[in-house]
Amino acid sequence: MGARKFDWRPVDLGGIKTVSLYDRQSKVSTADFAHPMRAGASFRDFMDSLPSILAAEDLRKAASAISAATGNGKTVILGMGAHPIKVGLNPVIIDAIERGVFSGIAMNGAGMIHDVEIALAGKTSEDVAAHLGRGEFGMARETAEFILGAVSKAFLQREQGLGQAVGEALLMERTPFSDASILSAAARCNLPVTVHVAIGTDIIHMHPEMDGAAMGALTHFDFRLFCSLVSTLRHGVFINLGSAVVIPEVFLKAASVARNLGFPLGGLTTVNMDFLRQYRPLVNVVQRPTMEGGSGISLTGHHEIMFPLLMAAVFEEMNREK
Repeated sequence: MGARKFDWRPVDLGGIKTVSLYDRQSKVSTADFAHPMRAGASFRDFMDSLPSILAAEDLRKAASAISAATGNGKTVILGMGAHPIKVGLNPVIIDAIERGVFSGIAMNGAGMIHDVEIALAGKTSEDVAAHLGRGEFGMARETAEFILGAVSKAFLQREQGLGQAVGEALLMERTPFSDASILSAAARCNLPVTVHVAIGTDIIHMHPEMDGAAMGALTHFDFRLFCSLVSTLRHGVFINLGSAVVIPEVFLKAASVARNLGFPLGGLTTVNMDFLRQYRPLVNVVQRPTMEGGSGISLTGHHEIMFPLLMAAVFEEMNREK
């Protein structure tokens, strides 16, 4: 069988039918463009100067959703990993707690650990590479003793979850840097904080005082408490700040529990914030929970820039509505 022969010729474009640019629908117009900032302008001027396009518009939508939910007495939950603490966002989060923006906070086990170290010593985030080779990584004595002591005490009482137990212990101890602690601020403001632990992921699980039964009981208490909070998210907002796996997975299960028990979650706005777009936050936070009515927003960028920007925009919205 020989090679096939083709006799292709360029198409004749002479018969193409055109339309008018002026009549054609377009996605972008000059009305959507950014405006240059002038020296000394306010933050509101800055927000108004952003283009009404893509992420800038998503930032406005997220801020408006949070402001509206707060103003209407709806639930706003901040879910978070440990990285926001490690990049210095505790004061911003505590300020939002004190202003009444959040109805609850959910964090992973590492978030609890870094927050406790801030409260105890005013510093956190060890150099893993420097300590791992000597077998010293994760072996900070005071961190483990404090958290596991609070866990042991709360486990005997069977009336508290992990977040409340550790937060109240920090308040009781009057730790030197408690004013910089999210857990302390939440306990002081009577704001529920749930801590969701995967056994083996956190440094305190290596210490001899670790009691798996006690830790498991307290974090399961917090899961059930989190389900209760999520069940009130109709027309509310859930924010996932920098958790790639644990919080998105826990949120999806809690949303399933809420719907199974008959709680509608229509009108829910979810906001995922991270410096990478990753699979679980995209599907478990942005897409799946809002499929039956709601809005999912992704804001991609460094936490230390994007979250203060979002909170400042929220406060501007709240002031604008007064």
